Amino acid sequence: MVRPEPIHPVSMSIPTGSDPQSVRQRVEALEMLLERSFRIPGINYPIGLDAIIGLVPVLGDIVTTGLSAYMVWEARNLGLPKWKLWRMAGNVGFDALLGVVPVVGDAADVLFRSNTRNLRIIKKHLDKHHPETRVIEG
Repeated sequence: MVRPEPIHPVSMSIPTGSDPQSVRQRVEALEMLLERSFRIPGINYPIGLDAIIGLVPVLGDIVTTGLSAYMVWEARNLGLPKWKLWRMAGNVGFDALLGVVPVVGDAADVLFRSNTRNLRIIKKHLDKHHPETRVIEG
């Protein structure tokens, strides 16, 4: 009798190094988790934990702002220029300010994707200064 192989959950390893490739993988994973990890049934629109956790008054906004600030910290460690860091911090701050308004903040989490904007800034920097980190997507 042939035994079926046990089903193991998919494990995703996040690199812990400080090299640009590891940082790129971490911020891409964080952006995916915060902005595009689920789909709204019926309309197939992607949302993430930022929108879901943001539904919890006050605490949700604090948690998601902290996670978004982590992405800015990673960008700082990569050596992004200060003006780019300020732009990223502005995206996070704007998202946090919108999150304070009860219904408007929840809609803004779905429409104004500060983490996606910040990931775009980081990837542009990495593509220019560390081209070896680029991944060709097929």
